[in-house]
Amino acid sequence: MKRIMRELTLKKAGAWLFASGLMLSVTACSSWIYRIDVPQGNFLEQKDIDKLRIQMSKEQVQYVLGNPVAENSFEDNTWHYFYALKGGRGDNFEKQLVLNFQNGKLVKMSGDFDTPKEFNVPLDQ
Repeated sequence: MKRIMRELTLKKAGAWLFASGLMLSVTACSSWIYRIDVPQGNFLEQKDIDKLRIQMSKEQVQYVLGNPVAENSFEDNTWHYFYALKGGRGDNFEKQLVLNFQNGKLVKMSGDFDTPKEFNVPLDQ
């Protein structure tokens, strides 16, 4: 009887050790799993931002940059361009651009991009 109990205990211990070893080996391989990058929003480059000029119409800005990610339903004079990249390895990246219009014309820009050197020179001059 003691021998049977000892064998059962050894089998349980062996099964537990096997399960523990299996779990450790699976978690050790988690760095091999490919995780995709998840981009969201408008990807903008500085060369596109450099084309912006004060007094551009909304249509001209939309032609250069595309549609904004977020338009305020209550305030149509502010456009938000936002880009986020959630990297599969944890390297995240975010950039934003906020454009303000007055009477349908671009008057101000702010955000993570450099203001173009010629931003304050309207296109028609």
